[in-house]
Formats: sequence, C-alpha cells, structure tokens
Amino acid sequence: MSNVEIYTKDYCPYCKRAKAELEARGVRFAEIDVTHDAIRELEMVQRSGRHTVPQIFIDDYHVGGSDDLQEAARTGFLDRLLQRRRESAA
Repeated sequence: MSNVEIYTKDYCPYCKRAKAELEARGVRFAEIDVTHDAIRELEMVQRSGRHTVPQIFIDDYHVGGSDDLQEAARTGFLDRLLQRRRESAA
C-alpha cells in the first residue's frame, strides 16, 4: 500500500479539497498539520521546495499541491501512480 502524506493547515480550503479527493478514492493518508508547527512546515518546504499548502507525497514522489492533485486525478496519472505503488509493494 502507498504511503501518502499531505501537509496541511487547518484553515486551508485547498487542503480540504485535496483531502476530499483522496478520501473519495479510498486512499488512506497521513495528514501533517503545519498550522502551528514551524519545524514541520520547514520540513515540508525542504521536501517540496514550495511554501504553500497542501503538499502531497505518494511514497517519496512529490505530487504537488491541490491543483496538481486534481490534474493528476483528471488525467488518470493519480490512479496509475497509486497502482504502481501498490504493485511494487506486492
């Protein structure tokens, strides 16, 4: 199974949209709330190179933010990425 991580802030509508997309697909994920955690936010910036939330990772692959996730879902890339991760875990 894929290790999906999503860095969020509790007031962010884009974070809510990204989590809803993952939940609708039945994807389990670890949410890392950086609202009041500067150290975890710095970790997010170092991993992603971006300062905005959400930032989504599948295993160590950086999907990007909410718009990137929506585009990956629209094109089928998200399903392929999740499937490839499932197969490599088998």
